[in-house]
Amino acid sequence: MVLQTTADTLEWDERTGMPVGAGSYRATQVSTLRGMVHELRTAESYGDDLCQLVEAFSDDDPHSDSAATVRELHRDWSRDRKLPTDLVRRTSQATIGGQQMWDAARKADDFSMFRDSLSEVVDLKREIGQRWAADSDRSPYEALLDEYEPNASVASLQTMFDSLRVPLVDLIAKIKDAPRQPDYSVLQRDFPIDAQRKFSHRIASLVGFDFDRGRLDETSHPFCTTLGPSDIRILTRFESDWLPSGIFGTLHEAGHGLYEQGMREEWFGLPPGSYVSLGMHESQSRLWENQVGRSHAFWRHMYGETQTTFSPQLDDVSIDEFHFAVNTIRPSLIRVEADEATYNLHIIIRFDLERQMIEGSLSIDDLPEAWNSRYESDLGIRPPSAADGVLQDVHWSAGLIGYFPTYTLGNLASAQLFDAAAAELGDLDEAFARGEFAPLLDWLVQNVHRHGRCFSGSELVRQATGSELSADALVGYLQRKLLPLYGRQ
Repeated sequence: MVLQTTADTLEWDERTGMPVGAGSYRATQVSTLRGMVHELRTAESYGDDLCQLVEAFSDDDPHSDSAATVRELHRDWSRDRKLPTDLVRRTSQATIGGQQMWDAARKADDFSMFRDSLSEVVDLKREIGQRWAADSDRSPYEALLDEYEPNASVASLQTMFDSLRVPLVDLIAKIKDAPRQPDYSVLQRDFPIDAQRKFSHRIASLVGFDFDRGRLDETSHPFCTTLGPSDIRILTRFESDWLPSGIFGTLHEAGHGLYEQGMREEWFGLPPGSYVSLGMHESQSRLWENQVGRSHAFWRHMYGETQTTFSPQLDDVSIDEFHFAVNTIRPSLIRVEADEATYNLHIIIRFDLERQMIEGSLSIDDLPEAWNSRYESDLGIRPPSAADGVLQDVHWSAGLIGYFPTYTLGNLASAQLFDAAAAELGDLDEAFARGEFAPLLDWLVQNVHRHGRCFSGSELVRQATGSELSADALVGYLQRKLLPLYGRQ
């Protein structure tokens, strides 16, 4: 784990403060460490020991710390050993270089700069998927998906997405022609970056992020990474003319950070102290960003301080106008700034395109036009540039193919978990209005964070909420909040 987190630290530095010219050597550093970690994790002697332990713990409670540790480590070993070390090193080298090239291409608004890097990453991930899928009935893409959401399938995701798409399209149509519309221009005024930076630290601390065990920095694409049991790094970005970017980017990444800080430190690096899936991870980030951060109750507590921080920009904006503005529903180009109703349409587009790239039915050269066409057909808007289109997300450059669907799974779980917490804790809105967020955080720690990988993601949802994961809670939450705001019933 020490070698792995050392590589993670180098990658964090690469995306925050590393000189541009150091990129090539940094890729060599990280790929060397990743290769060393892979060799240790796939050693035959290690696998033999795990096989014996699996047999020894076969009669134990499968959700106990010891049994889960043995089971999940054996699962990881069985999967990792299918990849030769050279492939791991080459993939690490390609993704570090790919992220650097993506960042430069996005700033230059030039997809051609990124084309070859992306092609290399996709080829490598396709090979990895093929190796993982060998001797199974899963496709290479499903094998890649399994890295982020164990046991998920394309068919189950499509069924889930279809059950969500219809009510979302209906809700968006009702809102589009609603009698009331927000004035989101109040969020497009000149908001000093220094003030945003201080405010972001304030709200991250308010919801429970422990700055004695973590820190907040800035980068081109927000993320969260864990460098040690008490070293959680969250990163956001700020735009002087769009206030929500910093606020909700910070709350989103703080949600990830709270999950990491809520795990049991004594099990750090082992399954009981590791997140169960990225869908569950995203449920935590989206819950704090949306169910909490976009609630009227949150701003009842924070809006006076918000106006003071951003004065005179918000002096003439009431709390109701501000709350309506941060809940604006309108098709937009950028996923990380998309509203709650249209957000999942962004995910569905990426899910389809990345699957086609791995399958080979979509070439890298055709990707920009495929992206633009899908945005035009699905959201009614066509990206005017690559920077606001195919180059907006870091994921593919980093080799995170199969990651995108977990955002929607996280949205579904966030609504379901929030409803369950409210049913047990009482009126959360009143607690938020008083600035009390600890009860919700404590509930999440007990029902999600502290279990690590002792339960699967679906088991955690079922255990915490009493129901299987479905679209019902999310659709109900969006309808209850948005239709009254827009003057619809």
